[in-house]
Amino acid sequence: MSTLIETSDLSITFGGHTAVDGVSISVPEKHFKSIIGPNGAGKTTFFNLLSGQLTPTQGKIFYRGKDITKFSPTNRTREGIGRSFQITNVFPNLTVLENVRLAVQSQAGVRYQMLFHYKKYRAFEDKALEWLKLVLLEDKKDSLASNLAHGEKRKLEIAMLLALETEVLLLDEPTAGMSLEEVPAILEVIRRIKEQGNRTIILIEHKMDMILDLSDSVMVLFNGRLLADGTPEEIMKNETVQSAYLGGQYDERPVET
Repeated sequence: MSTLIETSDLSITFGGHTAVDGVSISVPEKHFKSIIGPNGAGKTTFFNLLSGQLTPTQGKIFYRGKDITKFSPTNRTREGIGRSFQITNVFPNLTVLENVRLAVQSQAGVRYQMLFHYKKYRAFEDKALEWLKLVLLEDKKDSLASNLAHGEKRKLEIAMLLALETEVLLLDEPTAGMSLEEVPAILEVIRRIKEQGNRTIILIEHKMDMILDLSDSVMVLFNGRLLADGTPEEIMKNETVQSAYLGGQYDERPVET
């Protein structure tokens, strides 16, 4: 399977602190990769580099072989890379259906026009409903986004990313801030997206059972460096990874995974 996203010696420094330090990874098409690491390991900073919120101090980012290192977040979305945040990002005063319909229109390159034929907008709504069914929000289509529970807003945000026809989903702690009752529903949505088999998913998450169950591979960051990269089974058996989580220190010799 061909490589979809690749980073080469990716680094970023803030003042004297190197938050991401020489990270090189390769992610195939239709692959599910999780990123784990202790607090302060550089996970979200690495995501910000992939999505264009930050520009690396050194190194390159490639998407389908194209150098996108200097692409803006908007241009990366147009290329096919969509990113969710730890804080939900929806239009609170619009209905759930309107939120997703606008994303469908955006992907089609159509802005709202007073004289635009109503049947065209009906087609956009029908497509939006398909995405809402996938994320288990069809019954909330007429609700204002502001009235949704936190977990439902996360599902709506994912539906909007899907409506943009993004090939890559960057999911930054999708279960963050959720109650225990809400977590199974978001896991089911992510599982449904994976089972469609047509997207690459890169996920930051702290819930290890979720990572083990869904991931094809897991990469471990520690103090901004790539500590290990392998299958979930390999990562869980890796003594260096266990040391990093439990003891906060590790042997800097190369790790075999």
